[in-house]
Amino acid sequence: MLNKNIETFIGCTAGFDEADIVLYGAPFDSTTSYRPGARFGPSAIRHESYGIETYSPYQDRDLEDISVFDSGDVELCIGDASIALSQLEERAKIIADAGKLPFLLGGEHLVTLAPVRVLAKNYPELHIIHFDAHADLRDDYLGAKLSHACVLRRCHDILGDGRIHQFGIRSGERAEFAFAREHTDFHPLKLDGLCETVEKLASEKLPVYLTVDLDVLDPSCFPGTGTPEAGGVSFDELRSALELICKKCRIVGLDLVELAPNLDQSGISTALACKLVRELLCCITNK
Repeated sequence: MLNKNIETFIGCTAGFDEADIVLYGAPFDSTTSYRPGARFGPSAIRHESYGIETYSPYQDRDLEDISVFDSGDVELCIGDASIALSQLEERAKIIADAGKLPFLLGGEHLVTLAPVRVLAKNYPELHIIHFDAHADLRDDYLGAKLSHACVLRRCHDILGDGRIHQFGIRSGERAEFAFAREHTDFHPLKLDGLCETVEKLASEKLPVYLTVDLDVLDPSCFPGTGTPEAGGVSFDELRSALELICKKCRIVGLDLVELAPNLDQSGISTALACKLVRELLCCITNK
């Protein structure tokens, strides 16, 4: 059993035993290749969540009516990615083994690899739905196999072909795009094909891990991220897509990553991230 965090995400006041969903944070950005700051994302999301309401007018749902436990940030080895991932795996395993849904707040995108390693053992048919501006399919980044630029490639090493579904990608090396076209279910630039993908996964009741890199958003509405890319989707496009996935698919874990709150002094990016967390929590429990 885990102890309740001192400062929780708004409305997430359930105890561990009674909760259906468990939040945990990954304050890690050691492999960030451009602008650091994602390590401050989880604490900023919790703190600034008190600027929004627990009620979602999009779904007519309220966080006060669901059971979510906030277990706080994992204390991570900032200087060693492999150790940090092991520490995150330990937390994800505690949550999953207790029959609860692990919801990770990042942190840079490499942290996704930890829960995927755990859940792929529990669910041999695991699929990933991936929203991002970047393909994250490099085999290495300047010699490093464990990098936020390689995280989906490392997930592919575990899952194999056809089980990673990528949407919104608008940046990457030529080799990454070639790899994606051959080995993943690849939908670059926009969210086209999402409905068909969701229907297929839902009809076969396949376990799905959902990973949301917030830089999939247009940087005009979400500038607070380490590697912003021109273009991207709107808040409402992303919110609607996530609601569709969570209501139809068999979600066994998820994350929201790459908020760097220090890079947007207006606070708009953090407020947007808070609202997406609320919407995800509400729609996962509203099947």
